[in-house]
Amino acid sequence: MKAKLIVVGAAGRMGKRILALVLEGDLFDIVGAVEKPGHPDIGKDAGLLASAAPINVKLDSTYPPGADVVVDFSLPAAADGSIDHCAQNGVALVLGTTGLTDEQRDKLNAASEKIPIVYATNMSVGMNLLFTQVGKVAAILGDDYDVEIVEQHHRFKKDAPSGSALTLAANICKASGKKFPDALVPGRAGKDQPRKKGTIGVHAVRAGDITGRHQVIFSTLGETVTLTHTAHTRDTFARGALRAAQWLADKKTGLYSMADVLAIK
Repeated sequence: MKAKLIVVGAAGRMGKRILALVLEGDLFDIVGAVEKPGHPDIGKDAGLLASAAPINVKLDSTYPPGADVVVDFSLPAAADGSIDHCAQNGVALVLGTTGLTDEQRDKLNAASEKIPIVYATNMSVGMNLLFTQVGKVAAILGDDYDVEIVEQHHRFKKDAPSGSALTLAANICKASGKKFPDALVPGRAGKDQPRKKGTIGVHAVRAGDITGRHQVIFSTLGETVTLTHTAHTRDTFARGALRAAQWLADKKTGLYSMADVLAIK
């Protein structure tokens, strides 16, 4: 029997791709498509939003009952609604929204004592492999190597630097004994900006329709090592989210990462 799914942010770029992939793969029964109140697409069929055939599920601003799992790729302002609904109704949650506040992270932790949650700043398989490797590389190369992170995204992305760039930086700091986020230098400007030893530069590029590209540069006198991940389409993230939703099926409670889903050590 297929699990019943609610997609939050269903009229957004990611939400539409999640809906489309579910309909293509027949992995779940879509029972809800949620958007913020007043959204111009409220009332439209979710199947049509995904450029597919109608499925008799209308875009709404409320969460319908009876779901097994919620997948939320909306905005931080909507995350509270998803966390509250899932915790109060015993529904599993896959949350891919970046830019959460400390209070929202605390709420997420509290909710995980009642329901199973996968939270990740990036749902792609390759990116999560990179998350695990950057710390190992930083520890091996040591403090003689300067570290710079460059992330590129489309012109519409609101948070900067990206949640993925911050996760990369946090993992590097943990592995190399640096304090996060104090060690971060977000971009540089001015005539007197020499590099300070032990810092990590973080640079955000916003241009065109770039789906997502992250580069971690380790450089010393004489050589440079660069680790790069490039997402070609949003389907990369959507497929990862649906994989996480399936993985949660036999979990009762707990806060998990994509590393847990993918069994990455």
